[in-house]
Order: sequence, then C-alpha cells, then structure tokens
Amino acid sequence: MTRDELLAKIQTQLKPARFAHVQRVEATAVRLAAKYGVDQEKASIAGLVHDYAKQRPDQDFIDAIKANQLDPDLLNWNNAIWHGVVGPVFIKAELHIYDEEILDAVRYHTTGNRFMTPLAQIIYMADYIEPGRDFDGVEQARLLTDQDLALAVAYQTKHTLAYLIANNQPVYPKTLATYNAWVPQSQLD
Repeated sequence: MTRDELLAKIQTQLKPARFAHVQRVEATAVRLAAKYGVDQEKASIAGLVHDYAKQRPDQDFIDAIKANQLDPDLLNWNNAIWHGVVGPVFIKAELHIYDEEILDAVRYHTTGNRFMTPLAQIIYMADYIEPGRDFDGVEQARLLTDQDLALAVAYQTKHTLAYLIANNQPVYPKTLATYNAWVPQSQLD
C-alpha cells in the first residue's frame, strides 16, 4: 500500500482534527527516528496508524475483544485504553499491516509497557509531545525526548499516572507496570 493509499484509508476513519493529529505525530516520530537511529519508515507508519481505531464505536471494540479472545479484563475499560491495546486488530484486518514492531508501538502508545522497543518509545513520546499538544509539562517532555528517550518515557509515565490519580481516574494495570519498570531507576526529580 502506498503512503497516499494509507492516508486515504486512515482519513476515512478519523475526524479532521484527529487526522491532523496523526500527521503531526508521524512527523514527530520520523524526526525522532532519525535522531535515535530507528527505521524512519516504520516510525512513519506507526505514527500514522497509532489512532486508527480511536473514533470507533465501543461495540466494535467489545466485539473484537470477544472474537479475538483478548484479555476479558479489557471489557472493563474504554476507548482510552481500547484504541491502543485493541487497535492492532483493526489495523491488521483493514490496513494489512502485520509488522509486530509497528503493532506493538500502537498497543503501547497509551499505556506504555514494561519493555518497549525504541520505536515503541518514539510513538509513545511523539503522541505526547507533537506540536499540537499544549499542557503543563509538555515543554519539559519535549526537551527530555530530544536528550534521552528512556528518561522521556519515564517522565511521561510519571506525569500521566499523577494526572490519573489527581483526577480520581482508574489506572490501567499495564500503566502501573510501565511506571514500575521505567520511573524508579530514571533519576527524575
């Protein structure tokens, strides 16, 4: 599939603002891939497809979780988790992308993971720091991402967890595992 064909398929699934977001994530991911010696084509594809399933109806995810015998605990969550963790089901079926490194980058872009390849780390951070993002701490996240990818992953994970706790939101177990794997040894203040 050509880039234009991929963009056209993605565009049919996303509202204009979300489509613009995935293009900014792609550009950020490609820049980071060049900086960190990661395959830029994989970064481009992962950046474009990371939110492919973001705007689907909940029932699509529920059906996919059941049909693909995914962890039944996923049924207790929502789109914030599903579009990353379950999204690869739709990416494989509809976009015919089977590269597990790309699919893992999509799976982990919302929750993180105890182990993430450099590509997964890039997508995790590119989604967080793309130029359209504006929140307290984003400039620090951008600086860290350009200095040390693992430290940036720890920073994002710590700040995401703090946000969830401060807002009395449930914490997906994989996010806790990501925190435990990345933050304690990160030397973050």
